[in-house]
Amino acid sequence: MSKKAAFIGLGVMGYPMAGYLVKAGYDVTVYNRTTAKAEKWAAEYGGSFETTPRAAAEGADFVMACVGNDDDLRSVVLGEEGVFAGMASGSLFIDHTTASSEVARELGAIAKDKGIGFVDAPVSGGQAGAENGVLTVMCGGSEDDFARAATPIDAYSQSCKLMGDVGAGQLAKMVNQICIAGVLQGLSEGIHFGQKAGLDVEKVIDVISKGAAQSWQMENRSKTMIEGKFDYGFAVDWMRKDLGICLSTADQIGASLPNTALVDQYYKDVQNMGGNRNDTSSLIRRLRKLDES
Repeated sequence: MSKKAAFIGLGVMGYPMAGYLVKAGYDVTVYNRTTAKAEKWAAEYGGSFETTPRAAAEGADFVMACVGNDDDLRSVVLGEEGVFAGMASGSLFIDHTTASSEVARELGAIAKDKGIGFVDAPVSGGQAGAENGVLTVMCGGSEDDFARAATPIDAYSQSCKLMGDVGAGQLAKMVNQICIAGVLQGLSEGIHFGQKAGLDVEKVIDVISKGAAQSWQMENRSKTMIEGKFDYGFAVDWMRKDLGICLSTADQIGASLPNTALVDQYYKDVQNMGGNRNDTSSLIRRLRKLDES
């Protein structure tokens, strides 16, 4: 098996993910829109960098991308300097961007015409999951392409599953975000209620986290929510991007998402409070703000 890979996009997720590929023995070339960050990554991990997506992808058997949204993805994949222009027939593109299922199918069709394998593979686990190499990955693609993708993805994941054809990974990630939005709003209201009732909320959380109310968010975010600290992961701006994709897709398929639509507007309130870069647990800020008004 060849060990040559490329990684496109070195944000808070992509930077450590690409590093885990090096640790797993891959010869990794990276591209980032800000070249200085690519230089820093190469110095830290011993890989190499290029100044265009095409150059980074040339000669790679696997090309991973983790960028911001549909338009960012198209900009690094398509065109004369895009990834697809540098990839050879028989190579495999693995997209870790959280994007729409439509763009996954669009790019998957183009890749197929070029003889390039394609797997949409959005991730869950946040910045901490990426830094610790324990992400959960939801994939869409053919069984053959998934089987090829699973080995490099294993370098930075604890779970990787095939959800269906191209686009199914993105749809599964939407389910993930819908569930997270509801859990975080419920946790925010529970903590807020407990504090207003004069309870020692840390003690309450310690008890209920052993029962049916337990969740990853409760285990990992309740203490910082109680303390009013919101610099621990996925930003509100990105969550609203994701929820926008969920709501748009729901309209297309006829699914009702009343709670998701409501929480999306609550996140808009947090943005209006200046919390754009707060992590998603900052929903509780809105409740505390209402108390002050």
